[in-house]
Amino acid sequence: MTFVEPGAPGQLAAAVREGFAASYGAPAAVVGRAPGRVNLIGEHTDYNAGLVLPLALPHATYAAVALREDDRVRIGSRQKPQPWVATLDTIGPGQTDGWAAYVAGVLWALREAGWQTPGVDVYVDGTVPLGAGLSSSAALECSFAVALATLLGKDLTQAGRRTLIEACIRAETEVAGAPTGGMDQTVSMLAEPNAALLIDFDLQTAGPVALRLPEHGLAVLVTDTRVSHALTDGGYAARRADCEAAAAALGVASLRHAGIAEVESQLTNDRVRRRARHIVTEIDRVAETVEAIRAGDWLSVGSLFLASHVSMRDDFEISCAELDLAVETALGAGAIGARMTGGGFGGSAIALVPLDRIDGVAGAIDAAFIAAGFRPPNHLLGEPSAAADVVTENGLSRSS
Repeated sequence: MTFVEPGAPGQLAAAVREGFAASYGAPAAVVGRAPGRVNLIGEHTDYNAGLVLPLALPHATYAAVALREDDRVRIGSRQKPQPWVATLDTIGPGQTDGWAAYVAGVLWALREAGWQTPGVDVYVDGTVPLGAGLSSSAALECSFAVALATLLGKDLTQAGRRTLIEACIRAETEVAGAPTGGMDQTVSMLAEPNAALLIDFDLQTAGPVALRLPEHGLAVLVTDTRVSHALTDGGYAARRADCEAAAAALGVASLRHAGIAEVESQLTNDRVRRRARHIVTEIDRVAETVEAIRAGDWLSVGSLFLASHVSMRDDFEISCAELDLAVETALGAGAIGARMTGGGFGGSAIALVPLDRIDGVAGAIDAAFIAAGFRPPNHLLGEPSAAADVVTENGLSRSS
């Protein structure tokens, strides 16, 4: 079985500094680090003003950055060392595409917010699996954002981080063209170690929910099915459009303010009704999961995970054969609960697993995939980690 390790922050920061110097012939001024995320529960609820419960992964993206004296923008990576090149006046919605849009989009959004920024040189790398539904795009945005904020003397307090969150969301939705709801950027910027982050998109609040998984003899096993996951191919946008149609038909600002009785009785379009049913019940499941975690009732958490997966599979229709197999196999091999996670249409599944069953569950999933003729999956451990920050020469973030 293959486990993807998060790597040591100091070593990874040093590696991007070396890549930066090799690409641009000068040292980077700062390195930003931002985590990927895995969502425990609350899928597609963020853009419906609902509740979500993600945690930050130890797997992160690292961005080495330096300011320029002109208006050029150069963005490179270990995977694509030949930099993408533009100027400040040529980046923005409809002008920038490809992976560099996630970085250039943050620069554009902060300039739109009034920041005076020169050109920049950027070099990135990291350990967040790409296309796995673990928010590699938000990690890319946020790693650059904290680095740029530091270089410009901006604060990384809660208020400052909220500014960066908004810029990263605009980068993703308006420049990269992925109609996401903000969960990924919020947890990447506001996460705390050893806790999930309960985000309420109606009240615009976020706060930690202590997990203490090792104390309960549990771990979150993440399985990357290696089925390509993209947010710009139309499926995500179609689900969002259905949710907006449901809210309009019910006469509410968002599905956060709809009840299951109204959904079942007033929505006549079967597809739209099923989409809305998932959202309304999923928001309730997030609240119930938080209560169960605080009570130490992990069996109930596991049951809520499975109910969430069934809802995404049947009502929201965003699962796939590989995700279903990962969930079913994990449960059969001893997991307390399991569900697909992320935007869907591929990506990853999570399982709540006793510590002594991690290898057994991962091995069972591998065997099931081989038997079904699927590509072997990758695995990683979802250990709740810290938010985005800059990394110093000795490998410690400033907030450490």
